[in-house]
Amino acid sequence: MPRVKRGVTAHRRHKKVLALTKGHRATKHSLYRRAHESMLKSLSYAYSHRRERKGDMRRLWILRVNAASRARGLTYSQFIDGLKRSGVEINRKILADMAVREPDAFANLVTIARGKVQD
Repeated sequence: MPRVKRGVTAHRRHKKVLALTKGHRATKHSLYRRAHESMLKSLSYAYSHRRERKGDMRRLWILRVNAASRARGLTYSQFIDGLKRSGVEINRKILADMAVREPDAFANLVTIARGKVQD
């Protein structure tokens, strides 16, 4: 059996890790051991923050809907409650988009919600 020299495989693995840590500071992008630690940490941050981003977006949508509905005389909670009571099922993403791009349509939703809130 021929003798196996392992340098190529290790070198390829090291190059892959160093490529992933390109842009990291100090020795975290140039020394393999430090780069491997940095890569593991950055990949775990990327995984968790992908999920965190969904909450961030929801908070942004709520903020936009609240601002637009307050400009028309209803608080966010009253607006959402009025929409639920009137049977309008539009998610917050669409509501936020309507508040920014189609203010007239959003104003119609506010009047619908206002009619159900004051019943």
